[in-house]
Amino acid sequence: MPTAPRSPEYRTVGRTSGYRGLVSDSTNSGGDAQRAVPFALRVAAAIGWRFLVLAGVLWVLGEIFGALRVVFVPVAVALLLAALLAPAVDALVRLRVPRGLATAVVMVGGLAVVGGVLTFVINAFIQGLPDMQRQVTQSIQTIRDWLREGPLHLSDVQLNQFIDRLTKWISENQETITSGALTTAGTVGELLTGMLLALFTLIFFLYDGRGIWSFLARLLPRNVRTRTLVAGRRGFATLVGYVRATAFVAVVDALGIGIGLWAIGVPLVVPLAALVFLGGFVPIVGALISGSVAVLVALVTKGLVPALLVLGVVLAVQQLEGHVLQPLVMGRAVQIHPLAVVLGITVGVSLAGIAGALLAVPLIAVINSVVRSLVSDEGLVPSEVDVYQPAEAEPEAERAERAERTGSGRAEPEEQAESDRTEPDEPPKRQ
Repeated sequence: MPTAPRSPEYRTVGRTSGYRGLVSDSTNSGGDAQRAVPFALRVAAAIGWRFLVLAGVLWVLGEIFGALRVVFVPVAVALLLAALLAPAVDALVRLRVPRGLATAVVMVGGLAVVGGVLTFVINAFIQGLPDMQRQVTQSIQTIRDWLREGPLHLSDVQLNQFIDRLTKWISENQETITSGALTTAGTVGELLTGMLLALFTLIFFLYDGRGIWSFLARLLPRNVRTRTLVAGRRGFATLVGYVRATAFVAVVDALGIGIGLWAIGVPLVVPLAALVFLGGFVPIVGALISGSVAVLVALVTKGLVPALLVLGVVLAVQQLEGHVLQPLVMGRAVQIHPLAVVLGITVGVSLAGIAGALLAVPLIAVINSVVRSLVSDEGLVPSEVDVYQPAEAEPEAERAERAERTGSGRAEPEEQAESDRTEPDEPPKRQ
């Protein structure tokens, strides 16, 4: 039976209603599918892809650093040296010495000090080498006698066979040893190039470090430029505090262990003390390695008992460093958790070897201060931050919060008691 024709309004409404129903059904089905996924799985997926993006960014940065390591490492070393020498340059400038002349004086003086120390250490090593060779020869003879007359009862034939096998192994692996020497020669060439680049960069850091940082900050948007300048100054204050504290601790370690080695009679006291000083710039790991070398030299040249005495001296100095010097010298803003130190040194060694181990900890300290400043500092003028005062590495808000927390913690019981005495009790509520 034919139906009556529908009006245009009805057809329009019907089509629109059907379309809305289709959209509603599709939306409901999508919502049902989303609700079917557990909430924990959705959160894990959201965190997972963000973590993958972050890991990808870190991987790209690592590849860039590895490709340009010959540039980044000397610049970072120059920045460390600038944190140590820049206060002297500014002190001369305050005495009305032209900045160029002040930079030249500090550079020449620094090179003279480094050259004099290296000359002294090398001469001490050359003078102590014959005595060390004599003591090593005596120790080897003592070991041979113990192997023959001790519990092993080895014969001269067996000892000679062992020496022959060792000589044969060296001759068979001569090519590998030679290639390693050539690789070392290439590394020495890269080292000299890096030293020249670091020296050249250091000159400009000392002469116009503020201008370089201001130029880099002008590349950023105007609304974040001031906070970036403040964060950079706090980061450099952290670097200044770290370099000062580390150098002081390294000197104390070298003097303490050096005096102990001299008292025990271990040869090569000055070179070993210099090694301890250099190892002091790599927290935890550097002290462990340099102390182990001193114990090994004492064991080879003097025997077991002197080696144990040297081990005791090293442990005593390390305890003094860890529990007295570092908490006293290192500022609150420079302190880093030991786990972050170990992990940072591990990553630094994997990326840049010894230089990475040297630069890892100060890099972590600077990043820590910069991030805290970007989060906390607001409305602060860059000139208000003194880059040569390590205490300025901590943001104003954190210092005020810590002072308020400390003060309230001390006064809280008294304030509460006073409040209890002065405030009237509430009247009991009627039931």
